[in-house]
Amino acid sequence: MSFLKYLFILFFAVFAYHVSASTCVSCHEGIEAPSENHQFACIECHSGDNTAEKKDEAHKGMYGGRNPSDPVVWDKTCGNCHQYQLDRVKTTVMFTNTGMIKNTQKAWNDFNRKLYSTTDIVSYNAKGEKFDIKPIANGEKMADELYRKFCSACHVGFDRMKGYRAHHSAGCAACHYSHDKSGKYLGNDKKLMGEKLYAKSHEMNTLPGDDVCLRCHNRSGRIALSYAGKYDGNNSLVPLNGIYPGPEIMSGVRNIRHTAADIHKRAGMECIDCHTSRELMGDGYVYENMYNQVEISCASCHGDENKLPETKRITTENAAPLYESKYYARQIAFGTEMVLTDKGNMFSNVFKKDGKYYLMLKRSGKLLEIPTIMNTDEHQVYGHDRLECYTCHSKMVVQCYGCHTIYDKREKSMDWIKGKVTKGKFSEKEDIRLYYPFPLAVNQKGKISPVTPGCQTLLTVIEENGKTSKDDYIFNFKNGKNFKFAPFYGHNTGKNAVSCRECHMNLTFAGFGEAIVSTKQQNITSSILCDKTGNPLTALYSMKNGRLRKSSQIVREKSDLMGKNVIKSMIKANLCITCHEKADDDIYGEKIDYEKILNDDIHRDLVNINN
Repeated sequence: MSFLKYLFILFFAVFAYHVSASTCVSCHEGIEAPSENHQFACIECHSGDNTAEKKDEAHKGMYGGRNPSDPVVWDKTCGNCHQYQLDRVKTTVMFTNTGMIKNTQKAWNDFNRKLYSTTDIVSYNAKGEKFDIKPIANGEKMADELYRKFCSACHVGFDRMKGYRAHHSAGCAACHYSHDKSGKYLGNDKKLMGEKLYAKSHEMNTLPGDDVCLRCHNRSGRIALSYAGKYDGNNSLVPLNGIYPGPEIMSGVRNIRHTAADIHKRAGMECIDCHTSRELMGDGYVYENMYNQVEISCASCHGDENKLPETKRITTENAAPLYESKYYARQIAFGTEMVLTDKGNMFSNVFKKDGKYYLMLKRSGKLLEIPTIMNTDEHQVYGHDRLECYTCHSKMVVQCYGCHTIYDKREKSMDWIKGKVTKGKFSEKEDIRLYYPFPLAVNQKGKISPVTPGCQTLLTVIEENGKTSKDDYIFNFKNGKNFKFAPFYGHNTGKNAVSCRECHMNLTFAGFGEAIVSTKQQNITSSILCDKTGNPLTALYSMKNGRLRKSSQIVREKSDLMGKNVIKSMIKANLCITCHEKADDDIYGEKIDYEKILNDDIHRDLVNINN
C-alpha cells in the first residue's frame, strides 16, 4: 500500500471515528450527513462540545444556534472553507437588498442619494469604485421602516420561520437547505422529528431546487409562481378544501390556481439552469440594482436576429465551468466551447458542439438543443430590434394595481432588521390584479418591454390619537402625482408570440389600459380610475380631445414611456396587418413607405390614404 493511500484512509477513519464517538449523535441518532463532502465531526460546523454528556454543556458555545451559516457567525463556519464564495455572497443583491431599498425610497420620495444595505458594507462596484454602504437599520424615513418590517423578511440574511410554505434559514442555508411546507423537520433524527424552526432535513442542497426559490419569489413579481404556471390573484380563496382554501395554498392564505407553465419549465429546466452562480451568489461586486447583477438574457442562449450566441473555449484549468460542474450530473470537459453570458463570462452548462448549441440540465445531465433565431424571417421585422424577446413571447405578466398601504402608529410590529418589536404597523391591500394583456414601455436598456405597476402606493397614516393625517396619499414622482410602472420580465414565456394583429390593435399594449375609445370626442380612457386623481390605474396614458396625456411614469434609470411617435407607428402598422398578418411577410423586412405603397395601383382602391 502506498504511503499516500495509507494517509487517505487514515484521514477519513479519524473523521469517521469523531462522528461515531461524538456525544452529538447519541442524542441526534439517525441525523443525515450534510453531503458527501461534509462527513466530518459536528463541531467542525456547529462548534460546541462533542464530548459533553449533558445538552447544556454540549451546546455551549455553538455557532448560530441551530444554523451555523447565520451571517452573525458565517465567517467562523462556512467561511473557514469557502471564503471565496462567502466574500461573493456578502455583496449579492439577495443579501444586501441595495436595489430593493433604493427603489422603495425613491417610490416614497425618501431617497437621499445614499445607498443602504441590510448591513455595513465596504466594497467596490464593477468599475472599481469604492462603495461605503450604510445599514438600513439606521434609516429614519418611513420607506426605511417599510422595508425593515415588510420586504426584509425575504433577504438571504434573515431567518424566516413564520408562515406556511415561506420558511427559509439565514445565510448560506437560505438556499442550500430545503424547508417543508409546514416548517417541520421530517428527517431521520428522532430528537428533532416533527419539530418546527428546522429545515426539512439535515441534508444539504448542493444544487438548490425551485422550491427554495419559491420561498421568497412568490410575492411582488411572483416570478417563481409564474414560471411554474401558477397564480394567486382575484380568486376569492376558492375552491375550498374542507375549511381551508385549496387544493394548493401559499403563505398569507393565498389560493393557488394554475395556467400554462413557462416553456423552459416544461422542458425540465429549473431556475439554476438559466441563472448563473454569479447572479445568485454574487460576483464580488456591489450593485445598486438587480438588473445590474443579472448577466443573462434570451439572446445569451438563442442569439438575436443578426448573430449567434458568443462562445469561448475552455483553455485554462481554473475555468469556472470546470469546478462548478463537478457538482452536476455531468462534468464539463477541458476544451469545451462554452456559451458566454452578456457580461462575457462562461455559462457552466451551456455549450456549442458540432455546430449546435446545447443546455445541460445541471441536476440530471440531460441535454436540450437550443434553437437560435439568426436570419429567421419572423425576427427580421423592421423596428423590432428595439423589442425584448419576452415582449412578444410573454404569456402573462403579473400586474397589481392600487396598492393601498396603511401605517398605523397605534400598533406595534416586528422590525426584522433590528430584531425587535417597535411602534408602527404596515398593512396592504390591492384594488385589482391583471395578467394579460400588459402595457409596454422602454426599459433601462433602451428596449421596449412589458411594464408592471411598481408600485402604485396610496398611503394612509393613522396617528397615535386615531386621527388620519394622510388618506390614500399619492407620492410625487417625476414632477407630478404620477403612478409608477417598472420594466419587468414575468418569467412566463411561450413558444408562440403574441400575434401581430393583437399587439398592434389592442391598445392595452400601447399603454391605454382598457382603452374605451370615443372617436367622436377623440377620447381614450379606462374603466378603472383613481378616485383621488381621476387618472386611470391601469394605463400609462389617456387621450382627451385628441391630445395625449401622460398619467404614469417609468421607474429605473434610463427607462421611459414609449412616446407619441412610437405609439403612432405601432397603431399605423395596422394599415398593413389587416391583410398581411404574418411577421415573416417580406414587406416587414424594411421600413414601410405608407405614402408610396398605399397609393400604388394595387392598394389605391383598397384604402383611402387621406383617411
